[in-house]
Amino acid sequence: MSRLPQRRALVLLSGGQDSATCLAWALARYGHVETLGFDYGQRHRVELDCRQRLIDGVRALPWPGQLGPDHMLTVDVLAQLGGSAMTDDVAIAMQADGLPNTFVPGRNLLFFTLAAALAYRRGLDVLVGGMSETDYSGYPDCRDSTLKALQVALSLGVDRPLTLETPLMWRSKADTWALAQRLGGDVLVELIRCESHTCYLGQRGDLHAWGHGCGGCPACELRAQGWEQWTAQRSLNGA
Repeated sequence: MSRLPQRRALVLLSGGQDSATCLAWALARYGHVETLGFDYGQRHRVELDCRQRLIDGVRALPWPGQLGPDHMLTVDVLAQLGGSAMTDDVAIAMQADGLPNTFVPGRNLLFFTLAAALAYRRGLDVLVGGMSETDYSGYPDCRDSTLKALQVALSLGVDRPLTLETPLMWRSKADTWALAQRLGGDVLVELIRCESHTCYLGQRGDLHAWGHGCGGCPACELRAQGWEQWTAQRSLNGA
């Protein structure tokens, strides 16, 4: 992986598997990296409790880049808008428009806009997010085309060039586990497995082979399938 040590990055760190992997990716690539989390009244708020353990664990590993301050912003306006299984105590289901009701309209657009404002103040020029078109639920604000357009708008809006990086955009969950292993070895994989949170219902419970979670929501199923595919591939390769 080519390094750009002169660049300074801000990673959107939710406390989940994808963003934790993106943090490692950024530290392997950029000279200075900071993190940003959002409290938006999410139903699975337990993910915010995982953030500090992930940061501490990642900080303990050797990286080319330096891990700087962590930031947290409260964005409760998303919960006020309502109508999402991510913020309301409702069953996960498909909507009439074909999207799951876990879709929070405008969430990633708002997150990146706020990240751009913070990056302006902090002298950061790269924004890193864990969005993916390969393993996702059809969220329109996770699409590569959406984020490329947003990069242009944000750069114009703050009158300085910003780069939106989405290193998982074309990676499956199995590929994401493999990337974590390549970046930080088994230590990073175990940290992400045990300390990150993905479950939409906010359940920690027992530690499964793939991590904590209810095991039945779409996020848990996707994470478990990715783990099984990756471990099966490792076995075939004799790893």
